[in-house]
Amino acid sequence: MKISPPTENALQKAVEILQQGGLVAFPTETVYGLGADASNPEAVKKIFAAKGRPANHPLIVHIGDLQQLSQWAIEIPEIALRLAAAIWPGPLAMILKKQAHVSEVVTGGQDTIGIRMPDNPVAIALLQQFKGGLAAPSANRFNCISPTRAEHVLSELGASVDMILDGGACKVGLESTIIDLSSEQPTLLRPGHITPQQIEAIIEQPVLLKQQNEIRAPGMLELHYAPTTPAALCANEHLPQQLQKFSAEGKQTALICRRSSAIKDSHMTTKALPDDPEGFGQALYAALRDIDLLKLDFIIIEQLPQHPEWMAVNDRLLKSTAGRILS
Repeated sequence: MKISPPTENALQKAVEILQQGGLVAFPTETVYGLGADASNPEAVKKIFAAKGRPANHPLIVHIGDLQQLSQWAIEIPEIALRLAAAIWPGPLAMILKKQAHVSEVVTGGQDTIGIRMPDNPVAIALLQQFKGGLAAPSANRFNCISPTRAEHVLSELGASVDMILDGGACKVGLESTIIDLSSEQPTLLRPGHITPQQIEAIIEQPVLLKQQNEIRAPGMLELHYAPTTPAALCANEHLPQQLQKFSAEGKQTALICRRSSAIKDSHMTTKALPDDPEGFGQALYAALRDIDLLKLDFIIIEQLPQHPEWMAVNDRLLKSTAGRILS
């Protein structure tokens, strides 16, 4: 198996693999997805096997045309159509009531389905040529760091994937926003690039931030998107003290921080990411993967501002560290 540039021949081959029940990894604007024919339960089961994903964790179905929405969902509210018209293709997944034919393998046994249309030319070309829906969680092992480059998929899933389409680095780098529209109250299940404020402006009603929700959706575990190296968050003012402490204990430690917070230390691996939330989020997973390869003792990550625009990044950092904060 090899990584393939998205030529017409490669896309045609990818469609053939999917039609035969195989797995194709492909780029989206968020992360790389591990795709299978969503109408083929046996093909979808291969996703769970490749990822080591529990069977009760639902998958998001990706479509390449708005007209396909009604093929997968019923009781589609008017606000869902408004969101689709305003944001799709884009990093927003909507939870809706599923059509009767949709396999519970895809939905994790629930009567709802997650659907989105990705904003990536390779993904859209693949979906439109396939002419169907693709179940496609992130193309990595369950609970591990999501892939934002084709080589990330290859290194982690290897021969479990029949083909990897290379679309370069993902432009968003964090998983899609998930909004539950299956009941009367729109509820944010997973923050992402599309903010609750943007959604509220489109649907002209408030969005409830998830407290307890009966709907299961991707990315809702307390530990997720995690490196194999132990990691913790640390407030900016405590960084020098904590780094000195780990050094005194003889631990090989890496630091992930904003560029404006970078600490110069030739003996320490530092990944200084952009100061803005979009740039930081786009670079985060690749930075975590690069550090993980070094097999160090610990990763310290700068705690970021608790402002609404940092919501998605903070969510991923809390889950990648299981909420551990160094005081």
